[in-house]
Amino acid sequence: MLRQMLLGAAVAMLTGCSSIHDGARSLVSSATDNIAPEAPDGAIRAVPMPAAALDANKTLTRIIFASCGHQNEDQSIWDQLAAENPDLILYVGDNVYGDARFDDPSLPTLKAAYMRLAQSEPFSRARAAAPMLTVWDDHDYGANDGGKDYPFKEQSEALFEYVWALPKDDPRRAHPGAYGSWMIGAEDGRRVQIIMLDTRYFRSPLKRTDEPGAKGKERYVPDPDPSKTMLGDAQWAWLEAELKKPADLRLLVSSVQVISDGHGWEGWKMLPADRSRLYTVIDETDADNLIILSGDRHSGSLYRKQGVNAHSLFEATSSSLNLPASKWRAESGESWVEPGPNRISEMYYDVNYGVIDIDWEKGAVDVAIRNGTGETMMNETVAFAHSQ
Repeated sequence: MLRQMLLGAAVAMLTGCSSIHDGARSLVSSATDNIAPEAPDGAIRAVPMPAAALDANKTLTRIIFASCGHQNEDQSIWDQLAAENPDLILYVGDNVYGDARFDDPSLPTLKAAYMRLAQSEPFSRARAAAPMLTVWDDHDYGANDGGKDYPFKEQSEALFEYVWALPKDDPRRAHPGAYGSWMIGAEDGRRVQIIMLDTRYFRSPLKRTDEPGAKGKERYVPDPDPSKTMLGDAQWAWLEAELKKPADLRLLVSSVQVISDGHGWEGWKMLPADRSRLYTVIDETDADNLIILSGDRHSGSLYRKQGVNAHSLFEATSSSLNLPASKWRAESGESWVEPGPNRISEMYYDVNYGVIDIDWEKGAVDVAIRNGTGETMMNETVAFAHSQ
């Protein structure tokens, strides 16, 4: 019965929602016949129910992070994630693939993608097994490689808030864009700050390559223009304030890679002035015990950059849950592996997800990239200083 209700809700969202008022902060349409856009807790939503509630007082010891899950591909990986018994799941972008038509602000393709996700029983089980925090990347934002010039970003944000059933007091509702921060853990010495950045809503256009397809310059090249931004002024001010808050461990989520320098696809590399600004903000706020998590690349890898702060900067990239680069690499015969210089692991091109295990007694975090059956393909232990 619940499944029928869920599917009915998704269909209603897909077929009925014909418009979202310009500038609206919530889904506004007569099409949601039985489902109020701002429905009370417990109402049927387009994403499977029930969803595990986030407990801000819980001491976190295991966190999963993942990205790039195509709604039309095999969904069984979600059962593997649930079997890890995580305290929290971070779904860090390309959570569906629903690139919108640029002539239709009702976003039918994106709604159809979410409807398909609503039918996934493995995803529903994972959503019930652990709280899930989400942020978008381009394909669930609505446009491949999209940035601030995407014309339907307000409609897309309203849809994001609706399908993920964000509470009224959710930090992602407090401003334009999908960024937010959470401090989890009531016990001093065991507080984890989760910071999820929005690398889409405010991002300046990227500079197109002069050699399309060339290794390391595949689609874009770095743009030295200092006015170009990844986050926008408001998000930058917010991030600096967040990094000044006391925390024992910080997880900074960027849907696109921060440290990687070896490719010509999207990433902070393409806006070097803003990447330098990020490094400076991390350093000047003394935001130690910080780990960066990213997705987007359809491969998994680990990175470290020295000289950013007193302890160096570590990044783990996990991608994809069910659309790995191994598929098209095999089809094309691709064997090239992008160079570092900051990569400290091999690149893993098959299905993968990330696992963060926190040992509060030892002051250490093990960050692992695991394959579709749960086998660790690479890992790194990161020590951190914490109060007792």
